[in-house]
Amino acid sequence: MTYENLDAELINELLADGRASLRSVGESLGVSVTTVSNHLQSLEAAGTIKGFVPVVDYDTLGYDVTAILQLKVEGEAIPEITDRLKAVDRMITVYEVTGEFDIIAVGKFEDTDSMDEIIKELLVEPAIKESNTSVVLAAPVECDQFELPVEE
Repeated sequence: MTYENLDAELINELLADGRASLRSVGESLGVSVTTVSNHLQSLEAAGTIKGFVPVVDYDTLGYDVTAILQLKVEGEAIPEITDRLKAVDRMITVYEVTGEFDIIAVGKFEDTDSMDEIIKELLVEPAIKESNTSVVLAAPVECDQFELPVEE
């Protein structure tokens, strides 16, 4: 392996097993533990790797309802509304987007009653001009990450 590809290979190894030891990653990549550690620290310092977290299956914990909330918001209020959405612990993703709506948020809820309660609390905000909520029926792929291409 060449050092030009080392960061991509390191990221791919961590995507495969985020709990792998530096030694096992080094062995897999054919480099020293020090090299792995230095590159990992550089990737973290650059913000490329933002941390190591478990992948949680919320369905197994009783959060059976996933909802996608689309909002039309007065332009100057977009940062305030995104901050409110980020503060809701059930919202797992918040996007500012182009197109018909200004904000799209994805949330996980125990049931439709809890979803309805949280959404109604949000929609009292006068800056929200229109909303559309969709309940996810199935998620064939969710929160998936992809390996980086590595030049041969």
